[in-house]
Amino acid sequence: MTIKLFFQAILKFLSGLFIVGALLFVSAGSFAYWQAWLLLGILFIPMFCAGIVMMIKNPDLLRKRLNAKEKQTEQKTVLILCAVMFTAAFVTAGLNFRFRWLELPVWTSCAAAAVFLSAYILYAEVLRENVYLSRTVEVQENQKVIDTGLYGVVRHPMYMSTLLLFLSLPLVLGSVISFFIILFYIPVIALRIGNEEKVLEKGLEGYSEYKKRVRHKVIPFIW
Repeated sequence: MTIKLFFQAILKFLSGLFIVGALLFVSAGSFAYWQAWLLLGILFIPMFCAGIVMMIKNPDLLRKRLNAKEKQTEQKTVLILCAVMFTAAFVTAGLNFRFRWLELPVWTSCAAAAVFLSAYILYAEVLRENVYLSRTVEVQENQKVIDTGLYGVVRHPMYMSTLLLFLSLPLVLGSVISFFIILFYIPVIALRIGNEEKVLEKGLEGYSEYKKRVRHKVIPFIW
């Protein structure tokens, strides 16, 4: 762990917290948007804890995830589309609260929060299993195929966890309209996976054989 890495992680954490909070509360026009407070809690508290754990146990992984910059045009496009999607979803959720367009029952937000936290646990397990996990599509030096644990069930368990995270997120916020916006993540992630697998097949020894053994990409028996 270094002081530079520590401050870099804190800066990114606080920046993300400020941006998401601003999008939600400004569009809602009120700090009484309790679902927004719920989301900020279940999103950023586990994120902070995970960051502390990585900083202590695996600072190289934290550094890779903080400094990730996509080099491929296809992946840069995916990131831009995701940024637009999330911005639209957060702003729409806030407006939904302000103008009471389509209100969901309280239990929906609570149930979605439970799914969100479960997906976070799944995401943490993926990080534990795969030390090569990066935010960018690349083949790292000395990288090997991981085919045990969750990687023995689907080829991309990280995307399985993010799919659950992102689809539950708008329901935590109590916005069915935002949920339909987030559905756009499915074709976006399909595009990213397609490009990622081409890179891995070309540059990672044994990946083609791994694809034959583990047939499903994201959801067992479905996708």
